[in-house]
Amino acid sequence: MTSVIGSATAGNSYSSLFSTSPTSNWIADTMTAIQNQQNEGGLLGMLDNAGGDGSISSFLSQSSNTANALATISQSNVTNAGSLFAQIASTNQQQAAAKKLQDSLDQQASQQVVTPSNTLSPIIYFPDGTTIDTVNNIMTMPDGTQYDTTTGAKYVDPASIVQIGGGAYLNTNTNIITLADGSQIDAVTGLSVPTTA
Repeated sequence: MTSVIGSATAGNSYSSLFSTSPTSNWIADTMTAIQNQQNEGGLLGMLDNAGGDGSISSFLSQSSNTANALATISQSNVTNAGSLFAQIASTNQQQAAAKKLQDSLDQQASQQVVTPSNTLSPIIYFPDGTTIDTVNNIMTMPDGTQYDTTTGAKYVDPASIVQIGGGAYLNTNTNIITLADGSQIDAVTGLSVPTTA
């Protein structure tokens, strides 16, 4: 005989209703819902608990319970706010202490830095008339020839150089044209300038 539930046997039908498998168990769900309904909170809980027997004693008891609940809420708010403010103050204090420590370390580091100073005078004079500019590292001979003291090469002021095509250039201080092959010509006389002494 077939049942309304299906063609399965009666034992299989009832076992699906009361199963202990991880699938839904409607009896357990119903019992949980009934228990939760007895402990309702919020607006529905207030309406459920508003019934009472209509006596002054019942009203005062409900009023007392409500007052206690509001006091608990208020106290929780004060406690939570106090805890929050204490955490904010602690965080601010830690950040301020860390900033002061970093500023102190930065100040100590800057005080320990030794700045090198040039102890030579800016110009050194020699008895034969030669001078050395210690700021720009240029040695000037009595005849006006200048040398770079770091490289030993002849110094030519870059402002006095005029570039000419083909790699040649004119030194406007001496009026000497230096060609790309290294030979030099006096720009005033047009004569070759000997490059060896």
